[in-house]
Amino acid sequence: MFKKLAAVMVFAAFSAPAVAQTSGAPDGWVFRFEGAYFHQQNADLNTGGQFSVDRTYGQFTAVNRNPDGISFGVSASLGQSDYDFGGGGPWGTVKENSIALSFSGQMGNGGRWFVAPSVRSRYDRGASSSDGRSAGLFAGISWRINDNLIIGPAFGAFEGLGGDKYDIFPALLLDWRISDRWSLTTGPTIGASQGPGLSLRYDVAPDWGLTLSARSEKNRFALAGGGVGQDSSIPVVLSVSYDPNPGMSFAVFAGAEFDGVLQVETATGVTTGKSRYDTAPLMGVAFSLSF
Repeated sequence: MFKKLAAVMVFAAFSAPAVAQTSGAPDGWVFRFEGAYFHQQNADLNTGGQFSVDRTYGQFTAVNRNPDGISFGVSASLGQSDYDFGGGGPWGTVKENSIALSFSGQMGNGGRWFVAPSVRSRYDRGASSSDGRSAGLFAGISWRINDNLIIGPAFGAFEGLGGDKYDIFPALLLDWRISDRWSLTTGPTIGASQGPGLSLRYDVAPDWGLTLSARSEKNRFALAGGGVGQDSSIPVVLSVSYDPNPGMSFAVFAGAEFDGVLQVETATGVTTGKSRYDTAPLMGVAFSLSF
Protein backbone atom coordinates (compact mmCIF):
# COMPACT_ATOMS: atom_id res chain seq x y z
CA MET A 1 0.00 0.00 0.00
CA PHE A 2 0.89 3.04 -0.04
CA LYS A 3 0.79 5.97 1.91
CA LYS A 4 3.00 7.77 -0.41
CA LEU A 5 4.84 10.13 1.65
CA ALA A 6 4.00 13.68 1.47
CA ALA A 7 7.37 14.89 2.64
CA VAL A 8 8.63 15.39 -0.86
CA MET A 9 5.51 14.82 -2.76
CA VAL A 10 3.97 14.19 -6.01
CA PHE A 11 3.48 11.80 -8.72
CA ALA A 12 5.08 8.93 -10.52
CA ALA A 13 8.48 7.37 -10.26
CA PHE A 14 10.02 9.21 -13.14
CA SER A 15 8.27 12.53 -13.17
CA ALA A 16 11.38 13.85 -11.45
CA PRO A 17 13.87 13.21 -14.28
CA ALA A 18 11.46 14.60 -16.82
CA VAL A 19 11.50 18.05 -15.28
CA ALA A 20 14.77 18.00 -13.38
CA GLN A 21 16.90 17.22 -16.39
CA THR A 22 15.98 20.57 -17.87
CA SER A 23 17.18 22.52 -14.86
CA GLY A 24 20.94 22.22 -14.60
CA ALA A 25 21.42 18.54 -13.76
CA PRO A 26 24.94 17.24 -14.60
CA ASP A 27 25.59 15.32 -17.81
CA GLY A 28 26.44 11.61 -17.76
CA TRP A 29 25.46 9.14 -15.08
CA VAL A 30 23.80 10.33 -11.89
CA PHE A 31 22.87 7.90 -9.10
CA ARG A 32 20.35 8.58 -6.35
CA PHE A 33 19.24 6.65 -3.28
CA GLU A 34 16.15 7.73 -1.38
CA GLY A 35 14.59 6.38 1.77
CA ALA A 36 11.76 7.26 4.13
CA TYR A 37 9.92 6.13 7.23
CA PHE A 38 6.59 7.39 8.50
CA HIS A 39 4.14 6.57 11.25
CA GLN A 40 0.41 7.17 10.99
CA GLN A 41 -1.05 7.35 14.48
CA ASN A 42 -4.20 5.53 15.54
CA ALA A 43 -7.32 6.61 13.68
CA ASP A 44 -10.86 5.60 14.65
CA LEU A 45 -12.94 3.69 12.08
CA ASN A 46 -16.62 4.59 11.72
CA THR A 47 -17.48 0.87 11.74
CA GLY A 48 -15.70 0.39 15.06
CA GLY A 49 -12.10 -0.11 16.11
CA GLN A 50 -9.01 1.78 15.04
CA PHE A 51 -5.77 1.24 13.17
CA SER A 52 -2.28 2.66 12.69
CA VAL A 53 0.39 2.26 10.00
CA ASP A 54 4.19 2.15 9.95
CA ARG A 55 5.80 2.42 6.54
CA THR A 56 9.36 2.13 5.24
CA TYR A 57 10.43 2.75 1.67
CA GLY A 58 13.66 2.80 -0.36
CA GLN A 59 14.40 3.56 -4.00
CA PHE A 60 17.57 3.50 -6.13
CA THR A 61 17.71 5.43 -9.40
CA ALA A 62 20.39 5.69 -12.09
CA VAL A 63 20.01 8.23 -14.90
CA ASN A 64 22.36 8.77 -17.86
CA ARG A 65 21.66 12.34 -18.99
CA ASN A 66 22.48 13.25 -22.57
CA PRO A 67 21.40 16.86 -23.30
CA ASP A 68 21.95 16.42 -27.06
CA GLY A 69 20.20 13.06 -27.45
CA ILE A 70 18.14 10.49 -25.56
CA SER A 71 18.59 10.30 -21.81
CA PHE A 72 17.98 6.93 -20.13
CA GLY A 73 17.20 5.93 -16.56
CA VAL A 74 16.32 2.91 -14.46
CA SER A 75 14.79 2.78 -10.99
CA ALA A 76 14.04 0.01 -8.49
CA SER A 77 12.16 0.31 -5.20
CA LEU A 78 11.09 -1.75 -2.19
CA GLY A 79 8.66 -0.84 0.54
CA GLN A 80 6.47 -2.19 3.30
CA SER A 81 3.46 -0.89 5.23
CA ASP A 82 2.62 -2.53 8.55
CA TYR A 83 -1.05 -2.06 9.48
CA ASP A 84 -2.07 -2.60 13.10
CA PHE A 85 -5.82 -3.00 13.66
CA GLY A 86 -5.38 -4.00 17.30
CA GLY A 87 -6.44 -7.55 16.49
CA GLY A 88 -8.08 -9.00 13.41
CA GLY A 89 -8.17 -6.76 10.35
CA PRO A 90 -8.76 -6.99 6.59
CA TRP A 91 -4.97 -7.05 5.98
CA GLY A 92 -1.69 -6.81 7.86
CA THR A 93 1.70 -6.22 6.24
CA VAL A 94 1.44 -4.88 2.70
CA LYS A 95 4.56 -5.13 0.55
CA GLU A 96 5.49 -3.29 -2.62
CA ASN A 97 8.21 -3.42 -5.23
CA SER A 98 8.68 -1.81 -8.61
CA ILE A 99 11.09 -1.40 -11.49
CA ALA A 100 10.84 1.42 -14.01
CA LEU A 101 12.66 2.75 -17.05
CA SER A 102 12.70 6.31 -18.33
CA PHE A 103 13.51 7.83 -21.70
CA SER A 104 13.62 11.56 -22.38
CA GLY A 105 14.88 13.96 -25.02
CA GLN A 106 14.65 17.40 -26.54
CA MET A 107 12.06 18.49 -29.10
CA GLY A 108 12.60 20.92 -31.94
CA ASN A 109 10.37 23.59 -30.39
CA GLY A 110 12.37 23.80 -27.17
CA GLY A 111 10.26 21.32 -25.24
CA ARG A 112 11.34 18.10 -23.59
CA TRP A 113 9.47 14.79 -23.73
CA PHE A 114 9.68 11.71 -21.52
CA VAL A 115 8.20 8.23 -21.34
CA ALA A 116 8.53 6.00 -18.25
CA PRO A 117 7.17 2.42 -18.44
CA SER A 118 7.09 0.47 -15.18
CA VAL A 119 6.10 -2.81 -13.56
CA ARG A 120 5.08 -2.81 -9.91
CA SER A 121 3.55 -5.13 -7.36
CA ARG A 122 1.54 -4.34 -4.22
CA TYR A 123 0.23 -7.19 -2.12
CA ASP A 124 -0.75 -8.26 1.37
CA ARG A 125 1.53 -10.73 3.11
CA GLY A 126 -1.02 -13.51 2.54
CA ALA A 127 -1.00 -12.97 -1.24
CA SER A 128 1.82 -13.40 -3.76
CA SER A 129 3.76 -10.75 -5.62
CA SER A 130 2.23 -11.86 -8.92
CA ASP A 131 -1.29 -11.29 -7.53
CA GLY A 132 -0.59 -7.58 -7.12
CA ARG A 133 1.48 -7.04 -10.26
CA SER A 134 0.53 -4.39 -12.79
CA ALA A 135 2.25 -2.57 -15.64
CA GLY A 136 1.84 0.88 -17.08
CA LEU A 137 3.57 4.07 -18.07
CA PHE A 138 3.82 7.73 -17.24
CA ALA A 139 4.56 10.22 -20.05
CA GLY A 140 4.55 13.92 -20.69
CA ILE A 141 6.00 17.01 -22.32
CA SER A 142 7.40 20.11 -20.64
CA TRP A 143 8.59 23.51 -21.85
CA ARG A 144 10.88 26.06 -20.25
CA ILE A 145 8.76 29.20 -20.51
CA ASN A 146 11.46 31.36 -18.92
CA ASP A 147 14.29 31.06 -16.41
CA ASN A 148 11.76 30.58 -13.59
CA LEU A 149 9.04 28.38 -15.09
CA ILE A 150 8.91 24.87 -16.56
CA ILE A 151 5.43 23.50 -17.27
CA GLY A 152 3.67 20.89 -19.38
CA PRO A 153 0.98 18.18 -19.53
CA ALA A 154 1.41 14.52 -18.64
CA PHE A 155 -0.68 11.39 -18.15
CA GLY A 156 -0.45 7.99 -16.51
CA ALA A 157 -1.99 4.72 -17.70
CA PHE A 158 -1.77 1.59 -15.54
CA GLU A 159 -3.39 -1.79 -15.29
CA GLY A 160 -5.80 -1.97 -12.38
CA LEU A 161 -6.38 -4.68 -9.79
CA GLY A 162 -9.61 -6.63 -9.40
CA GLY A 163 -12.57 -4.95 -11.04
CA ASP A 164 -10.54 -1.77 -11.63
CA LYS A 165 -9.24 -2.88 -15.03
CA TYR A 166 -7.49 0.33 -16.08
CA ASP A 167 -6.40 3.48 -14.31
CA ILE A 168 -5.82 6.48 -16.59
CA PHE A 169 -5.26 9.94 -15.13
CA PRO A 170 -3.98 13.37 -16.25
CA ALA A 171 -1.12 15.19 -14.56
CA LEU A 172 0.67 18.52 -14.61
CA LEU A 173 4.45 18.91 -14.72
CA LEU A 174 5.35 22.12 -12.93
CA ASP A 175 8.57 23.68 -11.65
CA TRP A 176 7.92 27.35 -10.88
CA ARG A 177 10.38 29.59 -9.08
CA ILE A 178 7.91 32.24 -7.90
CA SER A 179 10.59 34.38 -6.23
CA ASP A 180 14.05 34.03 -4.73
CA ARG A 181 12.56 32.10 -1.79
CA TRP A 182 9.23 30.67 -2.98
CA SER A 183 8.69 27.79 -5.44
CA LEU A 184 5.74 25.64 -6.51
CA THR A 185 6.26 22.13 -7.91
CA THR A 186 4.63 18.83 -8.77
CA GLY A 187 7.63 16.62 -8.10
CA PRO A 188 9.80 14.81 -7.38
CA THR A 189 8.47 12.17 -5.01
CA ILE A 190 9.45 9.25 -2.85
CA GLY A 191 7.32 6.23 -3.70
CA ALA A 192 4.88 7.88 -5.94
CA SER A 193 1.42 6.72 -6.76
CA GLN A 194 -1.47 7.86 -8.87
CA GLY A 195 -3.11 11.03 -7.74
CA PRO A 196 -2.66 14.77 -8.19
CA GLY A 197 -0.55 16.76 -5.75
CA LEU A 198 1.26 20.04 -5.21
CA SER A 199 4.17 21.30 -3.07
CA LEU A 200 4.86 24.89 -2.01
CA ARG A 201 8.40 25.50 -0.70
CA TYR A 202 9.93 28.44 1.15
CA ASP A 203 13.73 28.67 1.35
CA VAL A 204 14.39 29.82 4.89
CA ALA A 205 18.15 29.84 4.27
CA PRO A 206 20.48 28.47 1.56
CA ASP A 207 20.50 25.03 3.24
CA TRP A 208 17.06 24.98 4.88
CA GLY A 209 13.54 24.85 3.50
CA LEU A 210 9.89 24.57 4.58
CA THR A 211 7.51 22.69 2.27
CA LEU A 212 3.73 22.41 2.48
CA SER A 213 2.45 19.48 0.41
CA ALA A 214 -0.95 18.03 -0.34
CA ARG A 215 -2.17 15.29 -2.64
CA SER A 216 -4.96 12.85 -3.31
CA GLU A 217 -4.19 9.16 -2.77
CA LYS A 218 -5.95 5.99 -3.92
CA ASN A 219 -3.78 2.95 -3.36
CA ARG A 220 -4.83 -0.60 -4.21
CA PHE A 221 -3.18 -3.93 -3.41
CA ALA A 222 -3.89 -7.65 -3.72
CA LEU A 223 -5.30 -9.60 -0.78
CA ALA A 224 -5.10 -13.29 -0.01
CA GLY A 225 -7.87 -15.23 -1.72
CA GLY A 226 -8.03 -12.99 -4.78
CA GLY A 227 -9.57 -9.87 -3.26
CA VAL A 228 -8.35 -6.28 -3.42
CA GLY A 229 -7.73 -3.79 -0.62
CA GLN A 230 -7.83 -0.04 -1.02
CA ASP A 231 -6.68 2.81 1.21
CA SER A 232 -7.53 6.31 0.00
CA SER A 233 -6.98 9.68 1.69
CA ILE A 234 -5.80 13.26 1.24
CA PRO A 235 -2.52 13.73 3.14
CA VAL A 236 -1.40 17.27 3.96
CA VAL A 237 2.13 17.59 5.32
CA LEU A 238 4.58 20.28 6.43
CA SER A 239 8.24 19.28 6.11
CA VAL A 240 11.51 20.85 7.22
CA SER A 241 14.45 19.96 4.99
CA TYR A 242 18.21 20.39 5.33
CA ASP A 243 20.16 20.35 2.06
CA PRO A 244 23.88 20.69 2.89
CA ASN A 245 24.84 20.29 -0.77
CA PRO A 246 23.04 19.63 -4.11
CA GLY A 247 23.47 15.86 -3.73
CA MET A 248 22.21 15.47 -0.18
CA SER A 249 18.88 16.19 1.51
CA PHE A 250 17.33 15.28 4.86
CA ALA A 251 13.78 16.03 5.98
CA VAL A 252 11.43 15.61 8.92
CA PHE A 253 7.72 16.05 8.41
CA ALA A 254 4.37 16.02 10.17
CA GLY A 255 0.80 16.40 9.09
CA ALA A 256 -2.46 14.52 8.79
CA GLU A 257 -4.50 12.39 6.42
CA PHE A 258 -8.00 13.64 5.69
CA ASP A 259 -11.08 11.96 4.20
CA GLY A 260 -9.61 8.49 4.71
CA VAL A 261 -11.43 5.37 3.51
CA LEU A 262 -10.50 1.66 3.77
CA GLN A 263 -12.23 -0.69 1.35
CA VAL A 264 -12.26 -4.41 0.54
CA GLU A 265 -13.43 -5.78 -2.82
CA THR A 266 -13.77 -9.18 -4.43
CA ALA A 267 -11.66 -10.08 -7.46
CA THR A 268 -14.56 -8.94 -9.68
CA GLY A 269 -14.84 -5.52 -8.04
CA VAL A 270 -17.79 -6.08 -5.67
CA THR A 271 -17.32 -4.07 -2.45
CA THR A 272 -17.65 -6.31 0.61
CA GLY A 273 -16.45 -3.88 3.27
CA LYS A 274 -15.95 -0.14 3.58
CA SER A 275 -15.04 2.08 6.50
CA ARG A 276 -14.17 5.75 6.82
CA TYR A 277 -11.53 6.78 9.31
CA ASP A 278 -11.02 9.96 11.31
CA THR A 279 -8.32 12.49 10.52
CA ALA A 280 -5.07 10.61 11.15
CA PRO A 281 -1.92 12.43 12.36
CA LEU A 282 1.31 11.31 10.71
CA MET A 283 5.02 12.05 11.04
CA GLY A 284 8.26 10.77 9.62
CA VAL A 285 11.73 11.28 8.17
CA ALA A 286 13.13 11.10 4.64
CA PHE A 287 16.51 11.45 2.93
CA SER A 288 17.99 11.58 -0.56
CA LEU A 289 21.62 11.05 -1.62
CA SER A 290 22.91 11.68 -5.16
CA PHE A 291 26.35 11.02 -6.59
